[in-house]
Amino acid sequence: MAFEIELKARLLDYAPVKERLSDLGDYCRSYTKSDTYWLQNKHCLPVPDRQFPSSGVRVRRESSLDAEAVAEIVLITYKTKEISGGIEVNDEREFTVSNGAVFEELLERLGLYPDIRKEKQGWAWNIPSQADGQSPVLAELSLVAGLGWFLELEIIADNNDKQTVEESRKRLMTLLEKLEIPAEQIESKPYTMMLRELRE
Repeated sequence: MAFEIELKARLLDYAPVKERLSDLGDYCRSYTKSDTYWLQNKHCLPVPDRQFPSSGVRVRRESSLDAEAVAEIVLITYKTKEISGGIEVNDEREFTVSNGAVFEELLERLGLYPDIRKEKQGWAWNIPSQADGQSPVLAELSLVAGLGWFLELEIIADNNDKQTVEESRKRLMTLLEKLEIPAEQIESKPYTMMLRELRE
């Protein structure tokens, strides 16, 4: 089982951050991600003895371009999310499907409805670790429609114990400092909450 430990920060200007990321890391790809978050319809009978994930079920249509080819996937995600001091620890489950429209038809038949839609596009880098045995940090520089520019930094960890989370937090904060982004720009609200507030 893998856990995502991540943070995101609002950016006033993405260009200098993009330049610093290119200096620090290995460029991976450009991407476009179209997400729909499906929630449980309260008027439908819930499935007994099952807890519906608070994140909802995300259906992501992703198109990415690396040095070799264009790839398109439909990725289904649900997660348990914990946020502390702007650092997210996610126990995430993901799988791909061959037909997003058919899967969404199934969600609708199961009593779910599409709540929030999110569009983002940007670039990704792997930032190598300075220590042996540590996984790289995935850095994504994204323009989120309606919300602006964000930097997301993510570490994949084998567990979510206190020591692992704290070590990862320190790595993320150190990288944020190297990128010359003040800690005050860390955004703890999920995108879905910000988009919901924008809608209201």
